[in-house]
Amino acid sequence: MKAKIDANACIGCGLCVTTCPQVYKMEDDKAVVIGSIVPKDAEESCKQAADECPVTAIAIS
Repeated sequence: MKAKIDANACIGCGLCVTTCPQVYKMEDDKAVVIGSIVPKDAEESCKQAADECPVTAIAIS
């Protein structure tokens, strides 16, 4: 599974980082994905972060 953040849509609220710090981190004022593949043990929290993103900037594939 992979996660991708639309940098143009991201408002930098940090909710994804709080929900799933194994996958997301803040860089400057935007969230970014750490690595290219979501670790198996972080898949559920990664999906939760995508679902809870207030601007739907996270895509999961």
